[in-house]
Amino acid sequence: MKAFRYHRPADVAEAVALLDAEPAAAYLAGGTNLVDLMKLGVQRPELLVDVTGLPLDTVEVLPGGGLRIGATVRNSDLAADPVIRREHPLLSRALLAGASGQLRNLATTAGNLLQRTRCVYFQDTGKACNKREPGTGCAARHGQNRDLAILGWSELCVATHPSDLAVALVALDAVVEAHDPGGAREIPVAELHRTPGEHPERETSLPRGALITAVRVPPLPFARRCTYLKARDRASFAFAVGSVAAALDLDGDTVRDVRLAYGAVAHRPWRAYRAEEALRGRPFTAELAAQAADAELAAARPLPHNGFKVPLIRNLTVRALTTLAGTAPR
Repeated sequence: MKAFRYHRPADVAEAVALLDAEPAAAYLAGGTNLVDLMKLGVQRPELLVDVTGLPLDTVEVLPGGGLRIGATVRNSDLAADPVIRREHPLLSRALLAGASGQLRNLATTAGNLLQRTRCVYFQDTGKACNKREPGTGCAARHGQNRDLAILGWSELCVATHPSDLAVALVALDAVVEAHDPGGAREIPVAELHRTPGEHPERETSLPRGALITAVRVPPLPFARRCTYLKARDRASFAFAVGSVAAALDLDGDTVRDVRLAYGAVAHRPWRAYRAEEALRGRPFTAELAAQAADAELAAARPLPHNGFKVPLIRNLTVRALTTLAGTAPR
């Protein structure tokens, strides 16, 4: 690991100023992703700015029923929080589906969102990767791409974002609160991560030096009627092969409102807007759920080894929605 300097800022303004002044600096919170990449030589920051001492570790109930989750709230604490479990169980379920208990004890809310979109070639400095070294090529396109993107990828990158929490937050219309050298700003979580396009090295819409301070979750009347389904190769400590976050509101048998987001299918958590639109205002059936998923997945471009993800996500969508509607087969 390359030698680096270390600093603990006194406040958010100092943290942002340090990142703004030092091009090769990085924020350190739980470090569960960053430290691994430093050991591999993928990231080589010259300065680590440790933000764990800043007062960003609380969960606040907002007037009207929304939530503000501090950036450094640990994943394990957030998953176990009584308010989260009662009012926004989708977040708890997504968090508990991710990583291991030991990692959840370290990982933070903002760190989980900002873990690197990646594949095995990104983490191997001996392989071509446009994300790690722009212009070198994408070894994954014709290599080991079973776990990689089917939606929104470009010729330069087919990596997927690994966060379970981000998928749930996208489904709940959450908003990131951040500070950067220009002041405070807000970004919908659905717009936080980018598709690769011509610049796969640019993974988020955050400006240089920006520090996420909180995530705000707006009230959703049917937030308790939700589920998170994750398909993976082993029962624990594995990234998703495909996942679905879903919340459903029915008026009788008619879909009054719905939220759907997919994980492990794109460079960013994928909000299934087309599927939602196909469902709203129509009598719910398993067939309608399948048609809605098909509408979303019509744009899918499977790679040589991951075509199975299209029926997988379709089936997960149907299973999630029929479970919420109470019509899933026993």
